[in-house]
Amino acid sequence: MATTTAQATQKFVPVKEVRNGTIILKDGGYRGVLMCSSVNFGLKSIDEQRAIISGFQTFLNTLDFSLQILVNSRKMDIRPYLSLLEGKMQEQKTELLRIQLREYIDFIRTFAGEANIMTKNFYVIVPYAGAPSVKIAKAVGLLSGKPAAREAGEASFEEARAQLEQRLALVEGGLTAAGIRAAPLGTEEVIELLYRAFNPGELENPIRLEA
Repeated sequence: MATTTAQATQKFVPVKEVRNGTIILKDGGYRGVLMCSSVNFGLKSIDEQRAIISGFQTFLNTLDFSLQILVNSRKMDIRPYLSLLEGKMQEQKTELLRIQLREYIDFIRTFAGEANIMTKNFYVIVPYAGAPSVKIAKAVGLLSGKPAAREAGEASFEEARAQLEQRLALVEGGLTAAGIRAAPLGTEEVIELLYRAFNPGELENPIRLEA
């Protein structure tokens, strides 16, 4: 029953596989993901705020394709930090330092229990639909078992990946000009992001993708 339920659930996941940091969708589309730094806009001066807005406006005007901006908010897990502090407490040679560390650990644990400490990660998802020739070659590679057909499918992926990387570079450069640092995610990072998106309550097992 559990296997049947998992298979039925995977039908609603649009992702087919993740290869070389590229998300391949079931409909033949491709997606690349950039992780972006944050900007504390409220602490900037008026001139700095205007420069950021102008830079971001210029960046948007240079695009001829759509983007998706994802903000991932999660409650921070402070258990690793508390474990680190407890280890440091055992290493202290004086009783006074051990007492101070213990009081600090109790303060952090109490504060975290009373307040929701959140972390925010910012992502930009860059799409590429794929040229008609790419989709035809990919379909041939999937439907035929011949080595030449498989090579054609692999070549179509490399062509689409090259086009997607050009878009990623364009977006990264535009965001940098607006004062935002951006870096593309690798395969493992993309899989972790997808897993957390589809399984918000589980963090241990990797996401299951179709073979």
